[in-house]
Parts: sequence; structure tokens; C-alpha cells
Amino acid sequence: MERFLWLRTQGANQHKTMKTWETTKPALTLLLAICCGLANGCSEGVTRRTAATVLSVKGTVIFGTAEQNNFEPVTRESRIYDGDLVRTSDGALINLALIPAALAQMSSNSEIKIEKLRISKDGNQTEGGMRSRSARIELSRGKITVLFSRRDKSASQLAINAPSVTITADSDCLFHVQSDGTRTRLTCVGGNVYASWSARPPVAIGAGYSQQWPSSRTEPIAAADDAAAQIDVADSLEIGNLLHELQSVWQNQHPF
Repeated sequence: MERFLWLRTQGANQHKTMKTWETTKPALTLLLAICCGLANGCSEGVTRRTAATVLSVKGTVIFGTAEQNNFEPVTRESRIYDGDLVRTSDGALINLALIPAALAQMSSNSEIKIEKLRISKDGNQTEGGMRSRSARIELSRGKITVLFSRRDKSASQLAINAPSVTITADSDCLFHVQSDGTRTRLTCVGGNVYASWSARPPVAIGAGYSQQWPSSRTEPIAAADDAAAQIDVADSLEIGNLLHELQSVWQNQHPF
């Protein structure tokens, strides 16, 4: 009799345990799903668009979208996003931080289009966790001098689409690009940049060399042998020093 009562009690306890498990199972499943989601959110990169920062501006410079014919003067507070055109008038110039690693000066009578500005971070962290930064612009006409200088271990890349050539940089360098809308000249002053044209793989162009497109030449020439390239080098060194100073001031104010 005692054994019968013990078995009956055990059966009731097991039934109660199973009933409790069936009741709490959905909640535990939901909790597990939330934990997994949080873990994945921290481990997977989140990519979002960002804006170019105006470091300084001189003269009349406007920006906006050509499709809507909506342009306004550039100021130090302007935020320039994907799809925006930037135009400098005669005698004007602008210094931009496209991404922290890529600073550029647009000379007078120049036009660029911001095609893409992106940053990728670990999850939704607001500080640290930076994976990569990238910028892609189109140079329609005029001159642009670029200082590419990585400040941290995250990957950074800049691409410039110009008439007849695409120019890319992913390591420290200083270079100058000039185009009249048909012909484009690239002069590398420091480091290495890469140029791709006519569906060819990218070709490295080192410091002290220049190349023009379209051209019958397939190899870059020494800047010392070309009067225009010599001017590019002299101008770029001066602009590069200015961009270095602006970069230091800006990053002290906006640490990453």
C-alpha cells in the first residue's frame, strides 16, 4: 500500500514538472532567440551612409542635387551626402574630409559628385568597433588634390571616377587629379595610387610619376620630365601640408 502511494505521488510530481515545462517553454525559447539576436548584432557589421565634412571654404562654392536643381552655398556647417554635387566657382576652393582617412581640396572651377560614403561598424556600437570606411566620388572637371592618411587600424578606401580612368587609394599617399571633362591627368606625389582604364586591372603609380588618359603611352612618366606634372607636385606639396594641419585640428575636435 505504501509503495502504491509512493508511486502515485511520484507520478503526480512528474506530471506537474511536465506541465510546468510546457508552460515555461515558450518564454525560454523567446529568451534564447533574443540572446542569439543580440549576439549576432554585436558580431555582424552594420553598414550605414555618412556625410562629408567641410573643413574650410573660400569663395563661392555650392552643393545640391542636379536632378532637383536644388543648390545652396557651402558653409562650415554643411553636410554633404550621396548624390550631392559640389561646384567651385572661379577663384574659390573647398577642403573636405570625405572620410577621416581621405581629405581633399577642390580647386576653382571644379565639380565632383559624391557617389558613396559608407562606414561599417561592429553591431550598433556608438564608439569603437569600426571595421571600414569607404568613399567614392566622380570628378567631372577641374582639379582635386587628395591626402590619404589612415589614422587607425580599420580599412579605408577611396575611389575617384574620372573621364577615361578610375583611381583608387587604400594606403598613405598624396596625389593630384585634373580633368577637362575629356582628358585626365594623375600625378602621384607620395605613396602609391592605382589606376584602371579600358577594362584593364589596376596599375600602381608611384610617387614622382604622372600619367594621362586617353594616351598612347601605357606607362607613367617621371614628373621631372613633364612641366605640367612638376607644377602638380609643387602645388600638391603645399596643399598636402595644409590638409595635414586641417586633419589634426578636425580629429582633435572629433576623435574616432
